Amino acid sequence: MTDPAFVKEPPNAAPQPAARSRRAIALWLLLCCAMIFAMVVVGGITRLTHSGLSIVQWDPIVGAVPPLNTAQWNTAFHLYQKTPEFRDVNSDMDLAQFKSIFWMEYAHRLLGRGIGVVFLLPFLYFLARGRIEKRLIPKLVTMFILGGLQGALGWYMVASGLIHNPHVSQYRLTAHLSLAFLIYAFILWVALDLIGPTSEVPAQEFNGLRRFSYGVTALIFLMVIAGGFVAGLRAGFIYNTFPLMNGRWLPLGMFALHPLWRNFFANMGTVQFDHRMIAYLLIIVVTSFWFMARRLPLPRRPRIAIHLLLAMLAVQVTLGISTLLLVVPTPLASAHQAGALTLFTIAVFVSHSVRNARPLPAA
Repeated sequence: MTDPAFVKEPPNAAPQPAARSRRAIALWLLLCCAMIFAMVVVGGITRLTHSGLSIVQWDPIVGAVPPLNTAQWNTAFHLYQKTPEFRDVNSDMDLAQFKSIFWMEYAHRLLGRGIGVVFLLPFLYFLARGRIEKRLIPKLVTMFILGGLQGALGWYMVASGLIHNPHVSQYRLTAHLSLAFLIYAFILWVALDLIGPTSEVPAQEFNGLRRFSYGVTALIFLMVIAGGFVAGLRAGFIYNTFPLMNGRWLPLGMFALHPLWRNFFANMGTVQFDHRMIAYLLIIVVTSFWFMARRLPLPRRPRIAIHLLLAMLAVQVTLGISTLLLVVPTPLASAHQAGALTLFTIAVFVSHSVRNARPLPAA
C-alpha cells in the first residue's frame, strides 16, 4: 500500500495539510541548523580570542542575565581573577579588558540558550496542534536531548581550564565540536527528508556512488575531529610552513610521547601532521568521487551538489593553508572553521541527494 505521505500532488494543486506541516517543520529545523552553524562559528571565535574561560560559572537559567551594574561586574571579574588563566596569562588585565572577553563568551552561551528556545517552543506548538507525524516525534525528542547534552558537555569542557591548566582539554574540546557537527547533521538529514521524502527503492545504478558518498562524509567528519585536536593543542602555531613542516615531511619528535598512542592526541607536531595527511587524502577521495559521479546518469540536483563539494574542498584547503602560513589570524581561522561546516553540509546534502536520486532516462 502506498504511504499517503508520499503521494505526489497534482500540478498547480494547493498543498495538502500534511504536506504543509512537513514543510513548516522542515523550515523550522533548517532554522535550527542555521543557528547551530552560527554557534559553531561564534564558538571558534570565542576560542581564538581566549574568551571561553571568562565566565566561570554555569547556570543555564539565571546565567542568561549578564552583569547589570558595577558591583556585579566586579564580582564576575573577581571570580575570573581566581582562575589559572588570569594568574598565568592575563594577570595584567583590567575590568574593561575583561568585559570584552566576557561579552564574547556570553554571546556564545546566549546563542546556545536561544537554540534551545527556538527548538522547544515550535516543537511544543506543532505537537499540541497534532502536526507532527508519530514516526518523527522520537527523532525530535532525541534532538532536544542531544542539545541539552551538548550544553553540559560545553561546560564540562570549560571546567577543564578552570582548575590547574589555563587551557581546556583537547579531548573535551574535540568532543564538544564533534557532537555539534553530529547534531547538525542529524537535524539537517531529517529536514531534507521532510522536504523531499521518497518511498521508492534506492536506484541500483547508484549503489556504489551512494556508499562512496557516505565514506566521503565520514572522512570529512574525521577531518573535523583532527582539526579539533589541532585547535585544542594550539598546534596551528607551530610548523607554519607548507608543504614541508620546517623543511621536513615528518615533524621532529613525532613519536616522542609514551605510550605511542598519546602522540596522535597530545603531540602538537603529530596532530598537525595527521590533519595535513587527512587533507591530502580528502583531495584524492573527493576528486575520485567527482569523476565517478560524472559517468553516471545523475539528475541535476545531486550533480550540482557534487560539483559544489569539489569546489568547496578547494576553498577549504586554501583557507587551511593560508591560516597556517599566516600563523592563525582570527578572521582566517574563523573562516576555516566555518568552511569545515560548510563542506560537511554539502557532503550531507550530497549523500541525501544520491540516496534519493533516480537515474535520468536514456537519451
